[in-house]
Amino acid sequence: MGKVVMYSSVSVDGFVADENDQPGPLFDWLSSGDVPLDESGALKVSQTSYDYTRPYWDQIGVTIVGRHVFDLTDGWGGKPPGGIDHVVVVSHRPMPEGWDPEAPFHFVDGVEAAVAKAQELAGDRMVEVAAGDVGGQVLAAGLIDEVRMDVVPVVFGSGKRYFGAVHAQHLLEDPDVVIQGDRVLHLRYRVRP
Repeated sequence: MGKVVMYSSVSVDGFVADENDQPGPLFDWLSSGDVPLDESGALKVSQTSYDYTRPYWDQIGVTIVGRHVFDLTDGWGGKPPGGIDHVVVVSHRPMPEGWDPEAPFHFVDGVEAAVAKAQELAGDRMVEVAAGDVGGQVLAAGLIDEVRMDVVPVVFGSGKRYFGAVHAQHLLEDPDVVIQGDRVLHLRYRVRP
């Protein structure tokens, strides 16, 4: 099975969005370069960020998100973002009324079930878990292998926390990747067993 990786862009003070679920400048690095990150050409990053981000994106088979993110994005119109094959949505509610049952979205109740379903779908590809409340729950359950964050030089002061409402200490290894991009610092940590 592939690794389970918690990921997001994050402010220096640890937030993935402000109090109104707005990311502010957290994704500016994705449009501030001159190297296209995908076929759409909408995302352009520095060569350094491309060399780090593109190979990572190519390894992702499934992304796990919470129902809140699913609702905020309107389910990405039924197409998983970034060319990902499947999205697993952690929700205590059923899929939305009128949702296309053929869309590659899978609704499950609980983070353990989400990781199990994602690993089944991903095979030996990577499972990405969106940071925030669901990501924090997956970390607390001991199911995260690696934490990746793209740290953006901005301070929010308050908002939606990268690790959600984690209530216990979790040790990470020293970062094994530290890459300076333009207006972003890419970090990767392995989670200590």
